[in-house]
Amino acid sequence: MIVQNAKLKQYGKMAQVKVLFVCLGNICRSPLAEGIFRNKIEQKGMASRFVVDSCGTAAYHVGEHPDGRSVANARKNGVEYDHLGRQLKEQDFYRFDYILAMDEYNLADIHRLQPADAKAQVMMMRAFDPMDENANVPDPYYGGEDGFQLVFEILERSTEHLLARLMKDHSLS
Repeated sequence: MIVQNAKLKQYGKMAQVKVLFVCLGNICRSPLAEGIFRNKIEQKGMASRFVVDSCGTAAYHVGEHPDGRSVANARKNGVEYDHLGRQLKEQDFYRFDYILAMDEYNLADIHRLQPADAKAQVMMMRAFDPMDENANVPDPYYGGEDGFQLVFEILERSTEHLLARLMKDHSLS
């Protein structure tokens, strides 16, 4: 990887860090994580250094926009985002460097689909949450506004620590 990065720098092109957020239906948690993370990298002027996407392990909401309650809660917290739901595909394991699961069930589904030679590092989203490392990000779909706010707060701090880690590991400034 170091040789590849040196070659990319030599020709004036920087390698991008590719991050994929995954939940069940891709309408609440994972697109919100994508939106928060995008907001953070844009604020730091680093959007061109990343490829960011989200998807679901199930095909329930393919082609749909995020849950309106999640979008409204994000807007209330200063984050605007949109996304069209899609399902995790085998090629994602080769395209992305990091695949972040929202809960242990999504993690198990991701591992079932993961090819043996996949390059992506698969981990829990909350591996980066200093308040409750490796816990599940709860699914707010069947709950009320408080659940969406809780998920926003979890993803806000988790993506902040994820970004710090990626910046350090990939020597980004």
